[in-house]
Amino acid sequence: MTTTETDRRPRTEPPLAASRRIGWCVLVMLGVPGGYILLAALVLVWIRNPVVATIAVGTIITVTVGCARYLRPRSFAFDPGPGPMDGTQRSPGFWRWVLLAMPVTFLAGQTIALMLYGLVGSPGFDRHREAEQASAQVLVITLTLVVAPLSEEALLRGLTYPLLRKQVGVMTSAVLTSLIFACMHGNLVQAVATAPLGLVLALIAERTRGLWQVVALHSAYNLAAALVPPDAVQALATPVGVTVISAAWVGCLACLFVRVRSRGSAARPG
Repeated sequence: MTTTETDRRPRTEPPLAASRRIGWCVLVMLGVPGGYILLAALVLVWIRNPVVATIAVGTIITVTVGCARYLRPRSFAFDPGPGPMDGTQRSPGFWRWVLLAMPVTFLAGQTIALMLYGLVGSPGFDRHREAEQASAQVLVITLTLVVAPLSEEALLRGLTYPLLRKQVGVMTSAVLTSLIFACMHGNLVQAVATAPLGLVLALIAERTRGLWQVVALHSAYNLAAALVPPDAVQALATPVGVTVISAAWVGCLACLFVRVRSRGSAARPG
């Protein structure tokens, strides 16, 4: 069974080494969103429309990270084990769990977000909807289905996750990346709705070592959020409904995690 570099570290390590790993994680956690905020602020000086500005920022991020990954692939490598697709090609069970987990993830995020919105509201989400309604539909669709999935996955699963995985394990990297993913949306409703998605996409990125799969799934999630009427989900946004759906999501996440951890053994025939 193949083990990752992180997994081969001794259970106890010198305090200095642990401090360095923690410091690195803090640096990444502050540097990535800090750079994003700085870039967004600079773009907003020139582009006042928030939707157009977000498209511009997303395009810059996608091109920058894409070029960096193409020119310096070893800088984003964190697993000396089998090739990127070895395990997934011979383990269709992983993708069956992904197909099951995605709708459950959608329902979990949407029901929790709707329930919280009904309880405490979200001025930030209200402003977000007003900005979208004031913009041309073609811009909103382009942002939602193309630019946002590309740029967010490039920044988070393409840049942040590999940087964290160089120093810490799968779930720690997935949780930290998902926290950034949620906070970047800038309001309670979208943060809660996307946090479960971030964890699932991180495990998929861990398994595949690629980006096109997570970009496609992210875009499909956004499409579902745009097409499914809130009233269709509202009936499930009760304490009992949220509890049941959340438990199902945790089960799906656990099964995906087990599949990810068995990547090396799945790569062997038989």
